[in-house]
Amino acid sequence: MTAAATQAQSKQIWTVVELIRWTANYLKEKGFGDARLEVERLLAHVLGCDRVGLYLQFDRPLTPEELARFKALLKRRLAHEPLQYVLGETEFHGLRLRVDRRVLIPRPETEQLVDVCLEIFGPDPRARVLDVGTGSGNIVLALAGSWPKAECVGADISAEALAVAEENARLNGLEDRVRFVRADLFSQDFADRVGRGFDLVVSNPPYVRPDEWEGLQLEITQYEPREALVAEPDGLAFY
Repeated sequence: MTAAATQAQSKQIWTVVELIRWTANYLKEKGFGDARLEVERLLAHVLGCDRVGLYLQFDRPLTPEELARFKALLKRRLAHEPLQYVLGETEFHGLRLRVDRRVLIPRPETEQLVDVCLEIFGPDPRARVLDVGTGSGNIVLALAGSWPKAECVGADISAEALAVAEENARLNGLEDRVRFVRADLFSQDFADRVGRGFDLVVSNPPYVRPDEWEGLQLEITQYEPREALVAEPDGLAFY
């Protein structure tokens, strides 16, 4: 894109539909697969609506402030920062969670782990649940939200990750349902810190070998916490 073209676009009055179309084509040219979906999510975030809300105001011009915010988010995405980090949130098993570079982005596949737990223990057990390596708190919060009578603990070695998990508990009204503990699974005092006698111990621990790390996508290696994915020395430390 030439400097003249960039300057001309900066002076153009963009409507919602025009901005979506142009930016989606631009992202597609840059190799982003779900270009239109990503643009819609970015713009919906800026305008404070959902994607349906975008289509209800297709012809509305963006204000200079809205356009500037959108460009700032788009710049981050073009640098391969994960969309969830750019938006500052993601969804997991019906919960809306805050995520940033302190925690691994919850994967959709991990929802299957939650589903298996729900299937095994039934709809409302009086279970004691421990989530090891809780990260954003996604697993233990999903279980706590489904099991009102359960006693739930989320443990992690990272104080930064626990801060995110505690915020997510508050955002979803589960702060009184889950106790978060800083603890190292491999330390001698782990059981003293988290407690004993759990009916369910669940975890999605690191599993990537160190030599595999650099071969992963840029979105992962440049932004997500390495310690949440890599298990020294062979990817099997937790297994």
